[in-house]
Amino acid sequence: MKIGNRFFDVENDCNIMGILNVTPDSFSDGGRWNNMEKAKQHVADMIEEGAGIIDVGGESTRPGHVQITIQEEIDRVVPVIEMIKANFDIPVSIDSYKSEVVEAALKAGADMVNDIWGLKYDKKVARLIAKYQVPCCLMHNRDNTDYNNFVEDMCEDLRESVAIAKAANIPDEHIILDPGVGFGKTYEQNLIAIHQLEKLKEIGYPVLLATSRKSVIGLTLDLPSDERVEGTIVTTVMGVEKGAAFVRVHDVKENLRAIRMTQAILRECKA
Repeated sequence: MKIGNRFFDVENDCNIMGILNVTPDSFSDGGRWNNMEKAKQHVADMIEEGAGIIDVGGESTRPGHVQITIQEEIDRVVPVIEMIKANFDIPVSIDSYKSEVVEAALKAGADMVNDIWGLKYDKKVARLIAKYQVPCCLMHNRDNTDYNNFVEDMCEDLRESVAIAKAANIPDEHIILDPGVGFGKTYEQNLIAIHQLEKLKEIGYPVLLATSRKSVIGLTLDLPSDERVEGTIVTTVMGVEKGAAFVRVHDVKENLRAIRMTQAILRECKA
């Protein structure tokens, strides 16, 4: 899969998407990277540690978050995207579900769209992705946890997102799916989504797993967000075993080491 000017092996490798939240209230690192110089240094650090993509988000989507204005979100993300593109040779993803923000980010140089509503919140996003010919990550989400059969319903919801993408003429090679851990799911359903990740692969697209420091880890281990690295690594290992093409994480170095170790074991077992 080509994202920006880079090709990613989505069949045989698991690639790192590094998280850059330029928000004051993100659940894990709110306010740490609001300053442009700090954001620039953090990007440099993540690249050195092995990130292949930088995912820029300007609005916290943690449980109970307050939606900010479109202009405020644009004002947060556009200068950061421009800074990254001017100083680093790395693809940039915009983490937004609003068409105005997405278009401003794409004009600023973003190479990918990461939509936590799987194109269902704002249908204009799909048309922008097609217009700018960029890849997209379609995350599973819904405003309730009422499932008849959780795994089957999650996959069907994602097929609906794929249908929206296809109707907008987004090609198959530009689509990534995300189970949406932490969104529209109970604690138990989040665990099942991780465990059943291979079911998403059966839909026919590369899969991104985003569990980094999330509440499902905190609830399991009874730990605050800044002490969930080991729990995140466990889910990353499971993601590699189940064929995830990407993981979206805060702690790049540690998760990349886990990926490489898991891959070495899997290769030896196949030999």
